[in-house]
Amino acid sequence: MITLRPRARILVVALRRLGDVLLTTPLIRSLKQAFPDAAIEALVFAGTEGILAGNPDLAGVITMPPHAATGNLVQVRALWRQYDLAVSTQSGDRPTLFAWIAGRVSGGPVAAKGGTAWLKRMVLDYPVLANAARHRVEEVLELATALEIPVVRDLVCPSGPFKDDLLSHGDYAVVHAGPMFRYKRWTVAGWRAVAASLNERGLAVVATGGPGPADRRYVDEVWGGAGNSSLVRRLDGVLTWPELAGLIGGAKVYIGPDTSVTHLAAATGARTVAVYGPTDPRRWGPWPVGGLDDAWQAAGTIQRRGNVWLVQNPQPCLPCQNEGCERKVESYSRCLDELSPRQVLSAVDQALASVRPAR
Repeated sequence: MITLRPRARILVVALRRLGDVLLTTPLIRSLKQAFPDAAIEALVFAGTEGILAGNPDLAGVITMPPHAATGNLVQVRALWRQYDLAVSTQSGDRPTLFAWIAGRVSGGPVAAKGGTAWLKRMVLDYPVLANAARHRVEEVLELATALEIPVVRDLVCPSGPFKDDLLSHGDYAVVHAGPMFRYKRWTVAGWRAVAASLNERGLAVVATGGPGPADRRYVDEVWGGAGNSSLVRRLDGVLTWPELAGLIGGAKVYIGPDTSVTHLAAATGARTVAVYGPTDPRRWGPWPVGGLDDAWQAAGTIQRRGNVWLVQNPQPCLPCQNEGCERKVESYSRCLDELSPRQVLSAVDQALASVRPAR
């Protein structure tokens, strides 16, 4: 096991999107439990720090702009050898560089070959083999194994003040229809059919969504049509990450696409129905409470792992890992466009009939 001085400083570098930052929290928790008096900080892109709000394992969160080179230079000066241990959770050049710059001891994943892999293996004290064939959480936790510390497999949800009036009176479901990119979207008709069926099952439906203009336009398209506003209570664009976690955690069931909010739903312990298209669940499937005892299969009609039901339309090309059929983020995805509401509702009914796992 790695030895650190008392009250050591540790930095975890996670320079990716929201969902991936959430998937690094088992590593952060593993570090905190191994070194309880350490001050652990995370370095993330600006705009993703909310997913770490209230994380009890962190002493602070540092943000940096995703693209600004001048910001990188400022960060280099501020971080230079300030930490006893710094680990990158990615094999890319920039996160690896920042881990090496910040830590007197450093570690991170390294590709098997090509590019600067040889240099990273030389400069990092704890290099681990990057393995895209494994689930992302398992890959990140290889760093804990390399440091010879006990592995903790639970995601840590954002936490903080929560307004009681956000919760619906009685039983409710949460539907999050909008992913970041078009190629991960299910159909408008499908979402409306699911909401109507949830109402028929005696559940109020709360619709969530992101605050950005594109997110709001899509949610308007899904729920703003004539005769549909009565189906749902809209809370899109108004919730903090802790409020969103609290809302989902109190729901009878959550339904959403391949997005950071679906990963959050799985982490809260809510019964989670995940609607997946081109993305490979073996790598990016939701991580249920307690982790994956059995890996997700590449494709299936309905798969269950713990508190998560993963729904796919298993065509021969699935999962292609492409950005839709046109290979661009604004593409359609045939596997999602042809996925029937009946199949999604079958997963919802299975979830509602199950016993909710204890946290």
